[in-house]
Amino acid sequence: MKKVGIIICGRYHNCGGGKCLKALREREGGFARYSKEEELVLVGYTSCGGCPGGNIEYVPEEMIKNGVDVIHLATGMVVGYPPCPRIRQFKEFIENKYKIPVVIGTHPIPMKYFEAHSNLSFWNSMNMWEFAEDLMEEDKKMMEKYN
Repeated sequence: MKKVGIIICGRYHNCGGGKCLKALREREGGFARYSKEEELVLVGYTSCGGCPGGNIEYVPEEMIKNGVDVIHLATGMVVGYPPCPRIRQFKEFIENKYKIPVVIGTHPIPMKYFEAHSNLSFWNSMNMWEFAEDLMEEDKKMMEKYN
């Protein structure tokens, strides 16, 4: 069994998590890395606290108390507009302070966001493709399924 925590972007603090939870259940996007035979249990779900990410300092500790094995930074941090400028710092901080692996992304990038972002210069200048690789599917129908 793998215990998972998800941290979403503060802009979407009211998000019910439907796409993230579907991807977790179906082992898609950022969750494709886990075997379908391995049980995944969500033990924490919250926002970063809004810019500049105040929850990042203490939320991982709360998730650890619930037994978290890995923390996923939600896909909304990658394809929200604009993408989270602190995503690299969040990953580095959590991994270094709490010694917990951090995965960038939850659900596959919805096709409508992929099409919009792939034409924006800042997405390239921020090197967001580095994070998006695991969130894009060769079969574009998967990305359309998350529109």
